[in-house]
Amino acid sequence: MSSPRRWRILAAVLLIVAVVAYLAVPYVRAASLFVRAAHLGGRVEQFATAHARAVTIMPPHMVGTRRGDVPAQFYVPEGDVSRSVLLIPGIHSMGIREPRLTALATDLAGSGVRVMTLALPDLQRYQITPQSTDVIEDAIDWMARQLDLAPDGRIGVIGISFAGGMSVVAAGRRSVRDKVAYVLSFGGHADMPRVMRYLATGNEVQVPGVVNQPPHDYGVAVILYGLADQGIVPADQVGPLRKGIETFLLASQLTLVDMHQANDTFEKARVYAKTLPEPAATYMTYVNDRNVKKLGPALVPYLGALGADSPSLSADRSTSLPAAPVFLLHGSGDTVIPAAESVILGDYLRTHGVDVHVLLSDLITHAEIDRAAAASETVKLVSFWADLLEK
Repeated sequence: MSSPRRWRILAAVLLIVAVVAYLAVPYVRAASLFVRAAHLGGRVEQFATAHARAVTIMPPHMVGTRRGDVPAQFYVPEGDVSRSVLLIPGIHSMGIREPRLTALATDLAGSGVRVMTLALPDLQRYQITPQSTDVIEDAIDWMARQLDLAPDGRIGVIGISFAGGMSVVAAGRRSVRDKVAYVLSFGGHADMPRVMRYLATGNEVQVPGVVNQPPHDYGVAVILYGLADQGIVPADQVGPLRKGIETFLLASQLTLVDMHQANDTFEKARVYAKTLPEPAATYMTYVNDRNVKKLGPALVPYLGALGADSPSLSADRSTSLPAAPVFLLHGSGDTVIPAAESVILGDYLRTHGVDVHVLLSDLITHAEIDRAAAASETVKLVSFWADLLEK
């Protein structure tokens, strides 16, 4: 990061602390969290890291749910804990080991929050199912019943990407509505079927002030994976096609960890495509070429078979909404789940009496703080996190 940008951001952070001195603690915590999560580098990040809490990462444990035992992991800060938080990643095969998730959990814990990460088994398998919302509900209930984790019987819930929208649904269920202190949907959705159509066609509801972007190839590859057994290819090609898609998706995930390994895995997916019979070979080639324009329209006739219209998957279709404050944070140029989804969800929840906080930020891509932006964007993001950390 360039030195001028780093110092502009530092100046904005210092300005916030000065202006809201009477709320110094939550704002300093939020500013420190932002600086560490954005990896600003240099003295700015060194200062924030030095003032963060020491964090102990506990061994993984199992949480019992109606869908079976699910792996989870605690990140425990040194000293007093302000709140325990359930942190849930989106679609990613690495689950609780996913590097961005572990980094965010560590940063949050460094701000004085006890964090439990829990990955949804179906999302790890690239399957978007109503059962995932059940798992979130059960995990909330389990955490809230642990006196050492929730002295007041309530926890915070943070869902990332597709887990964000499902977390809002779960937090509204009657069994746990009173056990949630707040819920944050980070890059999440309001309506699952609408997002599926967007990923396949690029079409999304137009919201004033929001510019919709062409969809990312990762999303349409996940849709093909889910629909492979719905007549797109013959039954004997479903397994081989899904194996190829898994290889491609793994390569996409490895780009955040090791580009050499990622490129090798992309090459394996390209070579593998040549071994497939038609039509699986053609579909796999679309995936490898990131050809959303050809693959998306081919999937449109099958979208109804995804089961995405379940009320368990979309907050704007749910019969019960959260009693706790809802925070909706979204990258303004998100190409996996459009930013319009958070605006639409915020309006829907607000009309139903829910306390909603919505922020679209140029500093965020898809559920990740990794972009340069004006100092005013930093002010808004820090203020947003400060409000959340007070709950």
